Amino acid sequence: MRSLIRALKQAIPQRSPLRLVWHRAKAFVAALVNGFPARTLTVIGITGTDGKTTTVGMIAHILTIAGIKTGALSTAFLQIGDERTENATQKTSPSPFLIQKFLKRLVHSGCTHAVIEVSSHGLVQGRLGYTWPLVGAVTNVTPEHLDYHGTLEQYRRDKGLLFRMVRRGGTKVLNADDESFSLFQNFSTTHTIVYGRREGTDLQLSSIRVTPTGSEATIRWQPSRLTTPDSLNDPSYQLPATSYQLTLAIPGTFNLENACCAIACAQAVKIPVEKAVEALLSFTGIAGRMERIDEGQPFAVFVDFTVTPAAYEKTLTTLRAMLPQGKRILVLTGSCGDRMREKRPIVGRICSSLADVVVVSNEDPYTEDPHKIIEEVWAGIDQSKTEAHKIFDRREAIAFLFSQAEPGDAVILCAKGSDTTMMTAEGQIPWNERAIARELLRAQKYGVTQRGAE
Repeated sequence: MRSLIRALKQAIPQRSPLRLVWHRAKAFVAALVNGFPARTLTVIGITGTDGKTTTVGMIAHILTIAGIKTGALSTAFLQIGDERTENATQKTSPSPFLIQKFLKRLVHSGCTHAVIEVSSHGLVQGRLGYTWPLVGAVTNVTPEHLDYHGTLEQYRRDKGLLFRMVRRGGTKVLNADDESFSLFQNFSTTHTIVYGRREGTDLQLSSIRVTPTGSEATIRWQPSRLTTPDSLNDPSYQLPATSYQLTLAIPGTFNLENACCAIACAQAVKIPVEKAVEALLSFTGIAGRMERIDEGQPFAVFVDFTVTPAAYEKTLTTLRAMLPQGKRILVLTGSCGDRMREKRPIVGRICSSLADVVVVSNEDPYTEDPHKIIEEVWAGIDQSKTEAHKIFDRREAIAFLFSQAEPGDAVILCAKGSDTTMMTAEGQIPWNERAIARELLRAQKYGVTQRGAE
């Protein structure tokens, strides 16, 4: 029976109407058997290529500080009120049965709001059906998952399906700095909030300052006529602008951008900008998302879920900006199997352009030959610009990077983030990069051998 199901899956194209009808039927059944729990929840949906998990965490934090009992579903964690647990599936949008069962748990736990991370696959397949978000937001859209979506244009359109789901009276939250902005503007919602660095946005980000331990910026809140549709009949209507100092205990320009998205979403559910900014002062980040690992070593170590070319560029550029002159970036990189092979040499090229030491290692090969994946990443590396190594064993690769780091340098371990397993052809195997990094820093005291380096 399993072989028959497997054969049918291989025979029917991923985006076949037959397959999509099946997915959407499952979403209806899942909502039905769980009593359509989203009817009694205020749902906020967050999509985008990068930054979704952190943004979900920020919104949940703001709402909780505001006294609202909130649930959250993200790639990295599940949250019900003050309780947070790991998302064992490691999927952004899991099965609709898991989604609807989770929403039912939120209702039974007394939650009134739910913040949901939304994948493009989940949108196309209708896994988020019957969640009826009041707010739909996008962080950014850069090339990713094109093996499924076909083209970047289709990927953007598929991300835009979230805004078609926003219910009457709801709000879409858009990033003015992203190339998807003009497309998403055309989706009709009652309210629109626009954030970014561009002049004329509702929530404008400026005066950015980033350090290894945090980040700061000024945000200017001036709701536009789109944000306040009651003012459309009065051409002279304009609310006064107010500026706030945004301070985060986590580094990264991209995290300031994520914070703007979170603040806009909070505003959409009637949390004043001032209260949201104040709440983020106590936000300490999400495990595996630009998480600093400190075991007393004389160099900085970060673990991050950097996987897309755009994310690599942002992460490494941010690290460069916050390092003292003459200090180096050492990066662990690789690529995931069974998807978007074309990005692999691009990742290698970006790493060699922006990092001083690059180690390419095994990541999540799934059913592919991991050595072949490494070679495809390696093909993009310009060895005239960086010191590059191939070390197949990921643990040895991390140990090697620590052995090469000098005081004041920054080591960034990319891709695995808060994952607790690695996907291989033999199935999932245990892998906790954060714990491994801590163990190596404590036990090896930076004096490891260079075994496995080429």
